[in-house]
Amino acid sequence: MMTTLKPIEGPAAWRGDEIADDTSWQYQLGEAEVAELERVGRRFVDDDPDLRAVTAEQYQLPALAEGLTRWAEDLDSGRGFVLVRGLRVEHYSDALSAAIFFLLGLHLGVPMRQNELGDLVDHVLATSEKTSADPTALGSKIRDKLDFHSDSSDVVALLCLRAARQGGASSLVSGATLFNEVLARRPELAPLLLEPWYFDWYKQDHDAPAPYYTSPIVSYVEKTFSIYAGSKIIFSAQDYPEVPRMTGEQVELLHLLDDIAREPGVALDMEFRPGDIQWLLNYAALHSRTAFVDWPEQGRRRHLLRLWLQRDVGRPLAPNFGRHVVKSRAETRDETVVDDQGRFSIHLAALPRFDWGL
Repeated sequence: MMTTLKPIEGPAAWRGDEIADDTSWQYQLGEAEVAELERVGRRFVDDDPDLRAVTAEQYQLPALAEGLTRWAEDLDSGRGFVLVRGLRVEHYSDALSAAIFFLLGLHLGVPMRQNELGDLVDHVLATSEKTSADPTALGSKIRDKLDFHSDSSDVVALLCLRAARQGGASSLVSGATLFNEVLARRPELAPLLLEPWYFDWYKQDHDAPAPYYTSPIVSYVEKTFSIYAGSKIIFSAQDYPEVPRMTGEQVELLHLLDDIAREPGVALDMEFRPGDIQWLLNYAALHSRTAFVDWPEQGRRRHLLRLWLQRDVGRPLAPNFGRHVVKSRAETRDETVVDDQGRFSIHLAALPRFDWGL
């Protein structure tokens, strides 16, 4: 841990108003890359491998090798995110789109289970009429604006299948910038970020085996900065009587983080178009979404696919950092997971659940 807290420098310490017009965080797929992804993706669909065991080596992408290298560098040592454009999802089946997305994930990490049902592909789709005011609502299943937060993986990726009728922009905010602003404005509060906090697990997964877990908000090990945050699920963990009550300073700090993230110019908003893929290192930035209005037709509604990836590049982290309780794909494969719908087939993984998260 830090003894003397200093501002974080480097490309991950960005402001939205400084990079909004800089297209270097976008990657436009070329014709040869798209053709390769479509060809290999169709083979993936035809092969229909077990998603728990398939490997990147089985589905090579030589035309995209340089692109994958650049995306990895953007994640590991750059700004921490990249927006990839050019997939023609309007011409694909959802199974083909999911196959291309999943095999790209295999080349950047290892897909993780995203709930206690063992799903390796999740769907960000408003299947619930609940609002964010409902403590049982899951953010991925409603239309309200989301607070800035981290997901429970090294990398989170989103593929846009269909956009909303109005709204639904993706918003990112640099974790290093948040830390630097706290340090500049309230230096006496900054050390609290390195202490353990209680996070509501049930709020993220209603099948969670425990109601909460603990993690620092900031890790700074071997000069490597990482963030894991989400004020809403920290506040909701206070609903459990066994969780220690937050101090006034802790409450003040959480409100300060939210206030900074909402200040004009701090966050970066990006429009999600069909075919866009956003790759995000959870340790570098928090993400959120603006509220949206959906299309009335079920088949036109805003629909994103989501992957969580383990990306083992030797990043040093504080002990028990992040949602360390999440299980790996290997544990999904080895354990008895309810799979009566065969959701480790890409054909069925590409179909949204209407029996969970409502």
